[in-house]
Amino acid sequence: MGAPQAASGLLANGRGVIRGVLFDIDDTLVDLEFAMTAAVRDASEHLLPGLDQAGWEKFGRIFTRETTHYYDRYLTGELSFNEQRLLRGRAALGHFGVELEEGEQAQHWVSSYASRQHGYIRAFDDVTPLLDALDAAGIPYGAVSNNVHDYQRVKLDAAGLERIGVLVGTDTIGVPKPDPAIYLEGVRRLGTGAGETLYVGDNRLLDAEGSTAAGLLGVWLNRGGEPAPGFTGREVGSLLELLELLPPA
Repeated sequence: MGAPQAASGLLANGRGVIRGVLFDIDDTLVDLEFAMTAAVRDASEHLLPGLDQAGWEKFGRIFTRETTHYYDRYLTGELSFNEQRLLRGRAALGHFGVELEEGEQAQHWVSSYASRQHGYIRAFDDVTPLLDALDAAGIPYGAVSNNVHDYQRVKLDAAGLERIGVLVGTDTIGVPKPDPAIYLEGVRRLGTGAGETLYVGDNRLLDAEGSTAAGLLGVWLNRGGEPAPGFTGREVGSLLELLELLPPA
């Protein structure tokens, strides 16, 4: 489904129906992939001297995209947050023949990466215009994330998104997406109904399909135009496409 068709599908719900909006955070509001890629390079350059740009791009892809199963194990409680970070780092470094030793070296790498990532956190350019429009329309909004509340609160604030007051994390009620309860807690905190609340996120399964299954109006934010032939839900390529849904200010 292309963006114009997706927007039409959203509008078919009718103007005035949307009374609240919930967002995923990572790679929806905040460009986490950029922050992770930049920080992991900073933390690892001394271990990979002379690696060319193509190599660093591959390194970043392994760390950010090809090792997400470690993050899934964190969500199930099998790994701690720092353990999944370390395993992802080990996988990326190991691809280039570097072994990250246990103990002090590993701890230093994790702390070095964590301290650098914070400085690269930034919001996408389409976030502020949409939040401004929601404020003007009097439509409440918030975020529901598959990470813990306090960590994501710091991330939102670092990205200049302090105005997002409603924030539900995995520790808020003890379940991650796609458990319906986590989306519905966001709806409860907004004071809206599930069927009149958009949920927007970059993960087709967890965000669009998971929230839709919970009764919300799920929207897949497909910034990169990833093909998904079997997907029949709502899809946008930019948050700015959601402006069409809002009543005139």
